[in-house]
Amino acid sequence: MNNYKLTIQYDGGRYKGWQRLGDSENTVQGKIENAISVMIGGEVEIIGSSRTDAGVHALAQVANFKISDQLPESKIMNFLNHYLPPDISITEVVQVDDRFHARYNAKDKTYIYKIWNEAYSHPFMRKYSMHVAKKLDIELMKQAAQHFIGEHDFTAYSNAKSKKKDSVRTINALDIEEKDGFIQFRVNGNGFLYNMVRKIVGTLIDVGLGDKKPQAIPAIIESKERSQTGGMADACGLYLEKIQF
Repeated sequence: MNNYKLTIQYDGGRYKGWQRLGDSENTVQGKIENAISVMIGGEVEIIGSSRTDAGVHALAQVANFKISDQLPESKIMNFLNHYLPPDISITEVVQVDDRFHARYNAKDKTYIYKIWNEAYSHPFMRKYSMHVAKKLDIELMKQAAQHFIGEHDFTAYSNAKSKKKDSVRTINALDIEEKDGFIQFRVNGNGFLYNMVRKIVGTLIDVGLGDKKPQAIPAIIESKERSQTGGMADACGLYLEKIQF
């Protein structure tokens, strides 16, 4: 079998997430699988590195699939980009070792989250960032962010729908930058639970608004109670930025 690695960008705004859940589901995985099936004349399953939620975007999602025929990488890339809708793009196709697995071989992932922090809405970024009209305190959010770094049981920051039995994850870095009205969060870790990044950003927003204190974060994590985290940031502001192998 020939194993191909895809690097993918997509605007997740009109999709029900990455993962195909059924024949009628409008998902990114389903769209790409359909395109490959047309190309090879048979069914195929692709494996994605990260199961992004409904409405979440990707700058460099990675997936792999195996087929019996050996096809030129350029032919696969050109065919898929011609067949796929314009909000999904294949940016790279590489034939890889048969043992490569997009999910199991991933060492860490980086997500970014964008907030538009002005009193007025942003007409061109309203679908790609969360609008918070009240000014956020950046320094307080940076203080709070440090408490998430390291290995923790993130049960409090998971979703009730999460099927993961092990909720321990390691966050390597959580950086916050402010520029031209935008606040950008960049979080890198060895893996993330369902809705975890959006719930962490939601807590940091509460801190920035003065509704929570930075010192409260360790107790929230230790409580393992989802009700303690507060709100969850909107899906439209979240991007899967890159995956390290």
